[in-house]
Amino acid sequence: MNAASTFGHDICGHSAVELRRLIGARQLSPVELMDACIARIEALNPAINAIAATDFARAREAARQAETAVMRGAPLGPLHGLPLGVKDLQDTAGLLTTYGNVGLRNNVPTRDNGLVSRLRAAGAIVIAKTNVPDMGAGANTRNAVWGATGNPFNPALNAGGSSGGSAAALATDMLPLATGSDTGGSLRIPAAYCGVVGLRPSPGLVANDVRPLGWSSISVLGPMGRDIADTALLLASSQAFDPRDPLSYPSISNSLPMVDLASLRVGYSEDLGVAIVDDEIRRVFRDRVEALRPLVALCEPVALATGDADRAFDILRAESFYAAFADTYRTSPETLGPNVRANVEIAANITLGDRAWAHLAQTRIARNFAAAFEHYDVIIAPVISVTPFPWTELYASTVNGVAMRNYYHWMALAYTATLATNPALSLPCGVDEHGMPFGLQMIGRLRGDWALLGAAAALEAAFKGHERRRRPRPDLAKLREPQPRLKSIVTHPPFAAASAAATETVGNAV
Repeated sequence: MNAASTFGHDICGHSAVELRRLIGARQLSPVELMDACIARIEALNPAINAIAATDFARAREAARQAETAVMRGAPLGPLHGLPLGVKDLQDTAGLLTTYGNVGLRNNVPTRDNGLVSRLRAAGAIVIAKTNVPDMGAGANTRNAVWGATGNPFNPALNAGGSSGGSAAALATDMLPLATGSDTGGSLRIPAAYCGVVGLRPSPGLVANDVRPLGWSSISVLGPMGRDIADTALLLASSQAFDPRDPLSYPSISNSLPMVDLASLRVGYSEDLGVAIVDDEIRRVFRDRVEALRPLVALCEPVALATGDADRAFDILRAESFYAAFADTYRTSPETLGPNVRANVEIAANITLGDRAWAHLAQTRIARNFAAAFEHYDVIIAPVISVTPFPWTELYASTVNGVAMRNYYHWMALAYTATLATNPALSLPCGVDEHGMPFGLQMIGRLRGDWALLGAAAALEAAFKGHERRRRPRPDLAKLREPQPRLKSIVTHPPFAAASAAATETVGNAV
């Protein structure tokens, strides 16, 4: 197999679906694809710092084995030979997994988590870990181990989080596929900021065997891709029933359905009833709504009773962080970043009555969304309230002149959908008034993940020919130029030594 003459230097630019087809047809060698991705990482990662630990030697050996399997006519998995980036919150056997935390900077797991294991079984080849905030807390990907991830459209700006490394790597074609996870928007926000697709699945569709609170619905694992078809390809191999996850269930579908855009009933909301949204984002969203209106059967505003979302999310998020980090907070608080500590400290003041109220409030929100879906097939909203801001700012402290209550309040558009438990995705939909990617949040019926993907694919196809509304692409040539080295901002003394070391080596264990 020799693809060099056919594809020149643009192998990495092909979709994951097309790359897998070419591998199966013996028109592309998994070795050539792996070498191309490694070369792209080495060329562009210094500019944006999306990649954390790398596994190039084992990945190349796995690619050689994948090529041998193709040539001998062996059965091939749906992801056979495709390089995969794994979010650095997800354990990978034999590959450094730091969670972006100084206390885990030498952590090398002995086993894959369930999701990584399923993707390897489907033929994917783990090439690297992708950068995250410390313990995944926050929507700005920066930590004291690896430093900050810059936005591919402007490396001085935030790439989103907590799956920011995955989103930035996909946007720059370093990887054809990458994993993510989402509590308050960690799949959707970086996808929106980097111009790719991130799907937050219905809880339990992608089994999570390591979630501390097994019955909690707010944290999920999910796929990321450069378009809807690639995201669907990864979801099909990600979903599974696993008895270690009490919420998991077997999916009844694993293929992207054809959806007639003209038949869709769409409800839209600029703020999902509770979020504070910048005026610019509202204007951009209205423009997309007007572009969508003539393409669908119905497009009208939807009123959602979500006024309790902020406090409910405060309590449920703190509960999950307390379950995961309370012991570390008691014994080694200096190893936890300020965002993680903030959540644990909130939990210390929460009563049993607060917890009961939060679960009741979440139930009301979920049932309100369920009632809305009796009239609509899809609900759309912006993904995030503000355009990307400098990564040196830990979070957006104000939105439209209003001070945020805490480090995640500016993410209310995303975490309100989290509370509803419905599947939600970010669809790249042109750029905002600053020329940065704009993500359209599409929310579907509970467990209607594949129908949601089908509707998103139809809209993606409709907007593909419109420069202002199709997926934007970063200037890769500009990223090849020398860039200021991305460094992590040190917020308190215990991070100082680790931060200095982290900025000396990008993409390798430090």
